[in-house]
Amino acid sequence: MSEQRDFWLSCGHHLLDRDAAGKLRLTDEFLKIYLARPELVPPLEACAAERMLHDALLSNPRSPVAPSQVAAIADADARENWEMMIGWRDHLVKHRTLEAAYLDIVRNNIRFPHVFIGQLTQAILRNALDGCADVFTLRAAEMFFRPQKLVMQDGMVTAIDEETDSLLGRQPQSPLAALLGLPAATEVDMLSDSTVGSYRERSDRFDMSLDLTAGQRGLAALGDVITQWLAHLLAIDVVIEPLNELRNAPLSWYVGLDSEATRIGDTLWNGGDLDDEARSRLVGLFRLTFRNPEDMYERLRGEGVYLLAAMTPSDVLHLKPQNLVTGLPVQHREMVN
Repeated sequence: MSEQRDFWLSCGHHLLDRDAAGKLRLTDEFLKIYLARPELVPPLEACAAERMLHDALLSNPRSPVAPSQVAAIADADARENWEMMIGWRDHLVKHRTLEAAYLDIVRNNIRFPHVFIGQLTQAILRNALDGCADVFTLRAAEMFFRPQKLVMQDGMVTAIDEETDSLLGRQPQSPLAALLGLPAATEVDMLSDSTVGSYRERSDRFDMSLDLTAGQRGLAALGDVITQWLAHLLAIDVVIEPLNELRNAPLSWYVGLDSEATRIGDTLWNGGDLDDEARSRLVGLFRLTFRNPEDMYERLRGEGVYLLAAMTPSDVLHLKPQNLVTGLPVQHREMVN
């Protein structure tokens, strides 16, 4: 893909290799991104032990690190940062691909910092969406790794990147974005037919809003993202249809795409009714069907699966794509190693 067609450079996807199946292989160059994070770059007052560890990993980011090397760091916060970093690095290194590392985290509920999980999700999505020509799908995919502030006005629901909304005009937070000299956001434009041409060049600024109003392109694009995410990670082929409302449908299986939606789904599953406040927070509803029935649990074949997305009381949508991995009634055939 040419540079002008590229997007999300700040996730470091261009530093990764691909295997024969198109999955991401870890490289030393990608690991060095973490060493550029402000939490790990030794400050002027850092002790010799911290500087030696940082220098050693810059030279060989896969070199073994003994607990005593981290324990020797004088600053307690720095020791904690390095412990998390080494644990994360070791997890990535031991897996054949980044996709396998992600699936292991999700299925075994392994605790790592959200910033690490977000970057990993973004890199995998960037790989899954390579060659995607629909900019609306690319913008919708941002919701998998960046919370959105939702603005409701005159019956329209608009998603704005939460961090961009609160830090508009400041410097980019990603160390790779800073190293690449990518500009910070200065204003937010609505993604539309007249603005799609500018998305890729400004994609690392996360400064374009998306219309999530029922019946509009935003929710359909989110359905496309889910479809490609499942195909890439789980090798399953699904059809996802956005719905305006849930009427007379047997809720045989559902997946909440976020914590709020899971609570709403639990209420419906247990036969409860939604009050007006809960209904107002439900911003996305989808029906998922499997093209190959053998991909799902036998007892549910022929049934639809419903996906729900909801905003918090503070109007934030924080999607959890890991719920699709753990929550769908699928037969797992892919290998995780």
